[in-house]
Order: sequence, then C-alpha cells, then structure tokens
Amino acid sequence: MSPWHPAYILTTWFWVGRIPIAPGTWGSLAALPFGWIIMAEGGPAGLLVAAAILFAVGCWSSAAYAKGIGRKDPGSAVIDEVVGQWMVLAVLPLDVWAYGLGFALFRLFDVTKPWPVSVADRKLTGGFGIMADDVAAGLYAMAAAALLVHWFW
Repeated sequence: MSPWHPAYILTTWFWVGRIPIAPGTWGSLAALPFGWIIMAEGGPAGLLVAAAILFAVGCWSSAAYAKGIGRKDPGSAVIDEVVGQWMVLAVLPLDVWAYGLGFALFRLFDVTKPWPVSVADRKLTGGFGIMADDVAAGLYAMAAAALLVHWFW
C-alpha cells in the first residue's frame, strides 16, 4: 500500500504510527493538539462527534490498511488511539495538566487492557476489531477522568 493512500495516512495518523518505538503512545500524543482545537471550537459534544466520525472512518481505513500491508492488527495503526484519546479529552477541562492526565489514563487502560478491553482486543476482527479495544479503553479512561475531575479538580 502506498504511503500516500488515504487509508494509510489516516490509519497511521499522518504517518505518526510509523514511528518504530511505541507507536500507540506517539499516536495518542499526536491526538492531543487536534483534540485541543476541536474542543476549543466545538466543546465536549463537538469532540465526541468528531470521535464518532473518526471511529467510522477508522473502521474502513484500518481494515484497508491492515489488508494493504498484510497484517491483522498492525501496531502502526493508531487511528484507534486517536479516537480513544479524544473520548477521554471530552470529559476534561481545556487545560494542559488535564490533558496530561487524560493522556496518562488512556495509555494506562490501553496498555493494561482490563476486561472487557482484553476480550475486544482478542476476539474482534477487521477494522471494527482494530478500533473497538481502544474505544473500550477510552470508556474506562473517560470514567476515571470524570471521577478525578469531579472530586479533585
């Protein structure tokens, strides 16, 4: 698959996923400035709508990308990290420290994959499967972030 194919560009989130070490972490970091801009312009609802749209696009693009490079769930596919990261940011204030917290929480749940994130990671296939485990991790991180902000922010 050409690196200029739209599925390649989107799935690797503008080639960030091609960074060889910790592509998921880099993908989550690359989601932050986009999330900041969307949140500043559209608020939490706008960011969640953007995440939902990107989820749908990601189901298509990650399936095409995985097929194009011949791998089922390539680590370089980071559009799923972007969606999960944006979900968490939607419950946080527009603040650098809050975004740092959101980044850390999402990475925690994405890396540790508590149940049912681990089930989604193992059992679901195709583009939906690539996207689903990060959405599940995003839901955990959203809940944790919302509670922390409610109690301590």
